[in-house]
Amino acid sequence: MPRIAVARLWFEGNSFTPVPTGLEAFIAREWVKGEAGIARFVGTSTELGGLAAFLAGRPGWQAELIRATSAQPGGPMSDAAFAAWLAEVEAGLAAGAPWDGVYLSLHGACVTESEPAADLAIIRRVRAVIGATPLVASFDFHGNMAGEIATLLDGASVYRSYPHVDMAETALRALHLLERRMGGQRLYGAIVKQPFVLHSFHMRSAGGPMAEVWAEAAALEDGAVLEAAPFGGFAWSDTPHAGPTGMAWATDPEAARAAAEKVAAAIGARRARFAVSLPSPQDALAQALAGPPGLVALLDPADNPLSGGVADTPGLLRALLEAGPPVPTVFAFLHDPAAVALAQATGKGGAADFTLCAGTTDAFGPPIPLRAEVERLTEGRFVNEGPMERGSPVDLGATCVLRAGALRIIVTSRKEAAVDPAFFRLHGIDLAATRLLANKAKNHFRAAFAERCSAIVECDCPGPAALDLAALPFRHVPAAWRA
Repeated sequence: MPRIAVARLWFEGNSFTPVPTGLEAFIAREWVKGEAGIARFVGTSTELGGLAAFLAGRPGWQAELIRATSAQPGGPMSDAAFAAWLAEVEAGLAAGAPWDGVYLSLHGACVTESEPAADLAIIRRVRAVIGATPLVASFDFHGNMAGEIATLLDGASVYRSYPHVDMAETALRALHLLERRMGGQRLYGAIVKQPFVLHSFHMRSAGGPMAEVWAEAAALEDGAVLEAAPFGGFAWSDTPHAGPTGMAWATDPEAARAAAEKVAAAIGARRARFAVSLPSPQDALAQALAGPPGLVALLDPADNPLSGGVADTPGLLRALLEAGPPVPTVFAFLHDPAAVALAQATGKGGAADFTLCAGTTDAFGPPIPLRAEVERLTEGRFVNEGPMERGSPVDLGATCVLRAGALRIIVTSRKEAAVDPAFFRLHGIDLAATRLLANKAKNHFRAAFAERCSAIVECDCPGPAALDLAALPFRHVPAAWRA
């Protein structure tokens, strides 16, 4: 009876977000283990949902989930949180040995306060514990991949969609590779880097340069090549392994190397097409208001929580307030527990003087004073409708909706991106009656809202994930790669 161990740490670290991401952020979002941990995600569009589906088709298999955790992207993971997770996983692997196989659900762009290549460190430590036991991993498409990873794993898979709606499918591919390896078939991996860093704006799988790369990679999966895929990388993780990557796994080492080189070359051939420029928030607002009838989205990607933003920068909100939006407008969202507490103390229907934004840092602009009415208070819990992470529970902590004229502002106690329709339903927002939806978001927003919006306009504001990489104080990424 095959017996496998499973561990998960899914976190994307923005090295320029000023506040480290502590253990409490992981416990609040996902901190599960054992049979109950797997059962919680049955039927969800997540890696653990994929694991549950894999096991359902193999009733003779046993899987022990040692510890699974994730947090919204943010500042570097605290060293204490990383050490706590890793110590538990190492102890669980050692106590349960021998295993027939091990599966790791990772991100690829995890950085900690002192470790700029945390995913590589995890894989090294796990390999040291389990020896020659077959080991596979799944990764986010935005992983910053070290070449050494291909020598430590026995197989790996990566998301093939952006927005990421194939998390479960990616886990299944990785587990199928594990099954092959456990059956005696040796697999060879290759990771080939490109010496530059790309923004992710033009990496969507629905069309554009990266969609073409995915298609070329898929065409390579034939014969000896079992897996071929690109990584776009994550531009705001300060790591020596930054930048896009081609990865392949095959039954022949030369075939794996050749496929990975072709995927990397396909990215390099399109490098110029990944370049992006964005209008100021004022110009973007004018474009949005001039857009076609229906719901128009105005996005602030520089403070996108799913790029490690703090959901607290003032640029876009200030532009909206200065313009005085003439149409029904929703701003999603601010992460501000103090403002939520004031709203609770004021009560529904009351008005108060709020100080919004820049509570985390004023490096991206000063706070905004605003007198607003408390329109709604919630406990902040809902279940994602998807397609991203469909079926997964979300806990925003206590939340409120503030109203100032035609503008409504959603404020939360915990930082979770506003990329699911259920987020807005929780707050009583009728999107059909909304003209302008201003959101701290980027590409993942499109998974559920591309068809709901008549237009989507992005702007360039100050923030932890801003466009100008050359202005950021990188220590590990070569300057030439950021040009």
